[in-house]
Amino acid sequence: MADAEALMAAMREKAAVLRRLGYRIRFDLTDTGESVLLDASGPEPEIGPASEATEADTVLRLTAENLSKLMAGRLSPMLAFSTGRLRVEGSKGVALKLASLLDEE
Repeated sequence: MADAEALMAAMREKAAVLRRLGYRIRFDLTDTGESVLLDASGPEPEIGPASEATEADTVLRLTAENLSKLMAGRLSPMLAFSTGRLRVEGSKGVALKLASLLDEE
């Protein structure tokens, strides 16, 4: 199972693509109780640990394993959402933009 550190490292590898997002997304990992913040609102994306109180434009709730699969391109964001493996709180448009950026890889 992936942990928050491994997931943050995977996001940092995609920083060049994620910088175009322009928003703050918090990933709440439902199985580990951890949260990760992707802040792409500045010139360089910042990726780090967060709490459930951390402000974000959109919050994605999913397991660490499913986030790992999304980052690796082994799970479609639309499939994860439609099957309940991914829950979106806040702007769905921001989540769709993230999905399109991940699909470019």
